[in-house]
Amino acid sequence: MERTLAQTAAHLGLTRPKLIALMRERDLLKGNLPAYPNRDKEYLRVKDSTWYDEKYGLQYSQSTRVQQAGIHWLAEQLDIDLPSIPADRRDVA
Repeated sequence: MERTLAQTAAHLGLTRPKLIALMRERDLLKGNLPAYPNRDKEYLRVKDSTWYDEKYGLQYSQSTRVQQAGIHWLAEQLDIDLPSIPADRRDVA
């Protein structure tokens, strides 16, 4: 599973702009794309998208996606404490 930067920010308890600012400060993003795509490929990836615009023709865009393993890695890189996972109490009877 991979998440957008907005979904990742919500998971980490941040806003998207705050997450992007922190990632840029730590040299993890250049613009809104991974600064080191080969080094961080286990955690971050670039998603390529295309769409057709009536006026300008075929358009291209790129965005950053955070891999599942990237959530904890990103929290470590940014010194963020992840919320703890609540204990499963269904077997307590």
